[in-house]
Amino acid sequence: MRTLSWQEFDRAVEQLAHRARQMPGLTGIYGVPRGGLVLAVALSHHLELPLLEQPGPGCLVVDDVYETGQTLAPYRHLPGCHVAVWVSKAEPDWWHAAEVTASEEWLLFPWENRALAAADEQHYRESRA
Repeated sequence: MRTLSWQEFDRAVEQLAHRARQMPGLTGIYGVPRGGLVLAVALSHHLELPLLEQPGPGCLVVDDVYETGQTLAPYRHLPGCHVAVWVSKAEPDWWHAAEVTASEEWLLFPWENRALAAADEQHYRESRA
């Protein structure tokens, strides 16, 4: 399990905010529950854009990780929306990523509990077996 730090989070927020500033007409930030919420709040403050309760036209949809694409697929075709993640385990195509990795190692985000993350990993891997 790879443990990510708050310092790495801050760098990812800076990088994603820089990219977001070049996205025309952003209306707000929507964080995919639950992994995208912390990132969404940080980007909302950083970019001085509203934190949205629902995704809408022109928003930036964010999540913690792109693994298989299942979670983010419903947001792909929202009008004028962009999608971004902290870590992508695939080369970005229609989404943006602060970091891209080929590692299949489970990620422990700074706001997560290690024991609960290990249980999430086990459940995830069993569901894919």
